[in-house]
Amino acid sequence: MKLDILALGAHPDDVEMSCSGTMLAAAAAGKKIGIVDFTRGELGTRGTPATRAAEAAAASRVLGLSARENLGLPDGFFRNDREHQLPLIAAIRRYQPEVVLCNAIHDRHPDHGRGAQLATDACFLAGLRMIETLGPDGQPQAPWRPKTVYHYIQDRAIVPAFVVDISAHWPGKWASIQAYGTQFFNPSLDGPTTYLSSEEFSKFLEARAREFGHMIGVEFGEGFTVHRPVGVRDVTTLL
Repeated sequence: MKLDILALGAHPDDVEMSCSGTMLAAAAAGKKIGIVDFTRGELGTRGTPATRAAEAAAASRVLGLSARENLGLPDGFFRNDREHQLPLIAAIRRYQPEVVLCNAIHDRHPDHGRGAQLATDACFLAGLRMIETLGPDGQPQAPWRPKTVYHYIQDRAIVPAFVVDISAHWPGKWASIQAYGTQFFNPSLDGPTTYLSSEEFSKFLEARAREFGHMIGVEFGEGFTVHRPVGVRDVTTLL
């Protein structure tokens, strides 16, 4: 299945927290969107890999994804090396996205920065003909390189290169985050309090989206960084 936009995340819920509004806006415009999670989040303090998988499935329905899969890389211990690049290369070739959205270039969680570099390198390597991978049917895959790779912004404050207006899609974004009932603020659920599960963190997520929106004169936004300047054909289409 060919996708227009493929979002990559080190953990289930990375995409929902950071760029799900952008994904919803793309879907509303008729684009096909999907997610590849690197790990099952098995090191998380709350919930289990099984509950996390069920939550990811619920979030996928909210987002209207055309595809979602989990590579099953080791949470906390995956590396940007050949062993971990190859399954991601195969996924990129399978979905043939035009645009890839991936983790922040540096962040509070070390998996995020590592995930950013893994994604960037895999997107380049996926275009090299001499790297061989097989598809689900056991047949050799053709090389594919996305046109652009953008990094969403997560916990740490990073100045965005551009901001996407997600004002119309904030309710959907919030619903996708709330699908992870074991991970975020949920007063009806017993369990240890974590950095993510505090009420303050939920307020931060909304405040961050409002801050990015304020930067471009809208209510809610999502910020991204790039490795090279973004080109435009018509300056009159800018907000």
